[in-house]
Amino acid sequence: MPLLTKLPKPGRVEMLLQRPSRDAGFEKAATARVMMRFEGPEGDCHSGSNRPSDSRTLQLYARNTDIRNVRQVTVVSVEELEATAKALGIPRIEPSWFGANMVVSGVPDFTLLLPSTRLQFPSGATLVVDMENLPCSQIAHVVAQHHPDVQFQVVKAAMHRRGVTAWIEREGEVKAGDSMTVWLPPNRPYPHMPVL
Repeated sequence: MPLLTKLPKPGRVEMLLQRPSRDAGFEKAATARVMMRFEGPEGDCHSGSNRPSDSRTLQLYARNTDIRNVRQVTVVSVEELEATAKALGIPRIEPSWFGANMVVSGVPDFTLLLPSTRLQFPSGATLVVDMENLPCSQIAHVVAQHHPDVQFQVVKAAMHRRGVTAWIEREGEVKAGDSMTVWLPPNRPYPHMPVL
């Protein structure tokens, strides 16, 4: 029995970005196409089947423990970048300032997509959403290089708007201008979730 539900309206890939080395700084450069491999986006510094654990997983592992890489791709939306810029009172936020690999449009509240949502492209390439990509001091620092007066407002303004991280379920090429079909998993709340 199929579990996924297709959103009726597809999104669109507006831009793709890559950075071959972490030594090249935080921001990524635009590219017309990217081959999505099981290890990650070909030629990008976030590729790899595994990665060292970091502050996001300190509740589970000591820092630098070798874990599965479910953060191979960072996807942001045009609409949420615009909303964040508006909240900060600046004209624009470049996707590279948020460390994005992919910029999409046409999916309302993109960052709130559920974990296990599939993003599928015409080649058959498919990404699986891991979870929301929370804003951090690193993106605040990058934005402040362009707009110093907003550094301490960035994290709050970008909350629930920084996009998602994802991993590659099926290989294939993704191009700027491609359509993007969104497949949603069931949304059943866990009845024993602790109240925070």
